[in-house]
Amino acid sequence: MSFFRSVGIAVCLACLLLGAVAAKSKPAAQAPARAAEQAPALLPEQFEGWQMQGAPRISTDAAVADPANAAVLKEYGFSDLAFATYTREDGRTLKIRAARFADASGAFGAYTFYLQPEMTAERTKEDKIGDQSAVLGQRVLFYRGHVLVDAQFSQESAMSGAQLRVLAGALPRPSGNSANLPTFIEFMPHRGYVENTQKYVMGPAALAAQAPAVSADLVDFDASSEVTLARYNTSSGEATLILISYPTPQLAAGHLLRIDAAHHMAQPQPGVASVESAGTFFSKRTGPIVVIASGPVSESDAKALRDMVNYEARVTWNQASDNAEVRDLYKLILNIVVLSGILAGLAVVAGVAFGGIRILMKRWYPDRVFDRPEQMEFISLRLTETVVKGASQGGTDEGRPAPQNPA
Repeated sequence: MSFFRSVGIAVCLACLLLGAVAAKSKPAAQAPARAAEQAPALLPEQFEGWQMQGAPRISTDAAVADPANAAVLKEYGFSDLAFATYTREDGRTLKIRAARFADASGAFGAYTFYLQPEMTAERTKEDKIGDQSAVLGQRVLFYRGHVLVDAQFSQESAMSGAQLRVLAGALPRPSGNSANLPTFIEFMPHRGYVENTQKYVMGPAALAAQAPAVSADLVDFDASSEVTLARYNTSSGEATLILISYPTPQLAAGHLLRIDAAHHMAQPQPGVASVESAGTFFSKRTGPIVVIASGPVSESDAKALRDMVNYEARVTWNQASDNAEVRDLYKLILNIVVLSGILAGLAVVAGVAFGGIRILMKRWYPDRVFDRPEQMEFISLRLTETVVKGASQGGTDEGRPAPQNPA
C-alpha cells in the first residue's frame, strides 16, 4: 500500500502545481487593454549637464509637428511629439523637437524627408549620433530607433556631438522587428551617389514632394509598395534612380507593365496615370523590385545605372516577436514540460523510497514486516511432493504395489 500511497501523493501535488500554473497564466491571457504598456517619455529631464526647463510640450497631432507636411508624417506612422528647451550653467540653450513613429522605417523615412543636400552627414562611428545624423551649422538632425530628433543649439561647442550621443542613448527604443529598416534600400548602388539625396517614401504625399518620374497612381501604394530614390552623377549628367518594392515578383511584373505602357503613351489622357520624364527613361524588374533610371543623361549611362541594381533573395522574419498569442503558447508548452519533469521526478523518488524502505525492513525485521509466512500461503497442487513420495514407496502411478513376477 505504500507504493500506491506515494503515487496518490504525487498526483495530488501535480494537480496543485497545475492549478497554480493555470491561475498564474489566466490573468496574463485575459489581460485587458488597460494593462497595455504605456509609451515611455520621449525626452529625459536632464543629460550631460543639460537641464530641461519646465515641462515638455507634448502632442499627438502631426499638424503641430509640421503643419505643411502633416500628411507626410502620417504616412510615416507619426505617433507623438515632444518639444523641450534645455539650458546649461554657461548660459547656452538647446531646443529639441522629437517625433516618435510606429517603427524605425517611419523614423528613417522622415529623416530622409527632412535631410537637406547642404547638410554634412556623419559617417564615422565616432562622430555619428544615433543611427544616422547630419549637421548644418548649429542644427543637428538624427534618428535613433523610431524617434527622429531635430536639435538646435544657441551656440555650438566641441562637445555638442558627444552630448547628443548621450541623449540618443537615452531615447526609447522599439522592440522586435519594429527596429528593422526595409531591406530593399540596401540595393541602392554607392558608386556615383550624390550625398544626402536618398529618400525613402511610404505614401503618395511624400512621393509627390520628390517630383519623381512616376506618379503615385503608377506606384500604387495600396499594393503595399515602398519607394526609395536618389540622384547619381554620371559621365553625361545627373540621373535619378528609383526603386519600387512590392510584396511579390508577380505584383512587380504587373506594375512594370503599367509603367512601361504609361511611358510609351503618345499623348497623356486626362485621368490616366502617365510618366513625367525629361530625358531618357529605362526600367526593369529584378525580383519584387521595379528599377527605373531617368533623367537628362545618355542612354548608355541610364542603362548602366539601372543595371547596377540586382535583387538577391534574403530570408527575414517579418512577424512581430512580441506577439501575445505566440508568447502565451510558448509559456503553455514550457509549463507542460516543467510539469512532466516534476511528475517524472516524483515517480522516481517514490519508487526509490518504496524499494529502499522494503529492503531495509527485510534486513532489520526479517519475516516480520514483509514476506511473512501467513502472507505467503496460497493454494497449491503440490505435484512435486506427490511424485517424490510415490517413487520412494516403489508404487505405481496410482500408489498401488507392483504385481509379483511368477517367474
